[in-house]
Amino acid sequence: MYDIKALYEAQSVSHAVELLLEHPHAQIIAGGSDVLVQMREGKLAGAELVSIYGLDELRGVTLEGDGTLRIGSLTSFSQITRDPLIQKYINVLGEAVDMVGGPQIRNIGTIGGNTCNGVTSADSASTLFAWDAVIELTGPGGVRKIPIGDFYIRAGKVDLRPAEIQTSILIRKESYEGYVGHYIKYAMRNAMDIATLGCSVNVKLSEDKSTFADVRIAYGVAGPVPMRAIHAEEAGRGLPVSGQSIEQIGNTVLEDVTPRNSWRASKAFREHISKVLCKRSLAEAVTRAENLGKGAS
Repeated sequence: MYDIKALYEAQSVSHAVELLLEHPHAQIIAGGSDVLVQMREGKLAGAELVSIYGLDELRGVTLEGDGTLRIGSLTSFSQITRDPLIQKYINVLGEAVDMVGGPQIRNIGTIGGNTCNGVTSADSASTLFAWDAVIELTGPGGVRKIPIGDFYIRAGKVDLRPAEIQTSILIRKESYEGYVGHYIKYAMRNAMDIATLGCSVNVKLSEDKSTFADVRIAYGVAGPVPMRAIHAEEAGRGLPVSGQSIEQIGNTVLEDVTPRNSWRASKAFREHISKVLCKRSLAEAVTRAENLGKGAS
């Protein structure tokens, strides 16, 4: 069923880099939920594979000394949803990845694989954009860190250099402290479906909860790569927290989103739901922010 030329098992991150240097055409495999499907379809026939599945050092969520949340790239969707640090600080990410596929996919699929695919429909991607995530990459030159917005180059292409692997996703304290979010995935079916559009919103309210101190709005499938609605974010900062402000912010997103026609939905429909999902996500995020001191997240 699977036409594999060779399979190499990495014993450490440095060993994985060495294997990729020795076999420059090899494909990284972790959970395999995407790679094995492509192989079965013949797209990667005769491939060499470097497996990093056994690298437990790349699993789990930890809180660093400066408050940065480190999410290991091999952490499964199910692990992220259940993790107490995720639930406490960025619960919306757990909610977003809980919408990926079915239970079997969520148990085996990894956050690193989801982002390294470079697809705009990845449920984790828009939420990570809304959290100003930083991608940590390890390769022959050592470790480098880049904002997730720079990691996505074009549809299906990310900034992974030769012999590099993604080792973690970082959310800095200033990116999550005081922020509350909500993610909405619009799809034709409630389960086992790719998003027609995804919208993830984070808000930070003033101390008296009367104004928007900050707003972050991110989309999947609103363009060739996940994206932020920068103009709508700027329009929202400093506005009073009200239904009128939410309408104003939501109506501004069309200055940024650039959806296309496809068999899943027309451009006009995606533009319409871009505004609708933003307004709904904003409203729910505000409700959660208002309840933040009561233990909501």
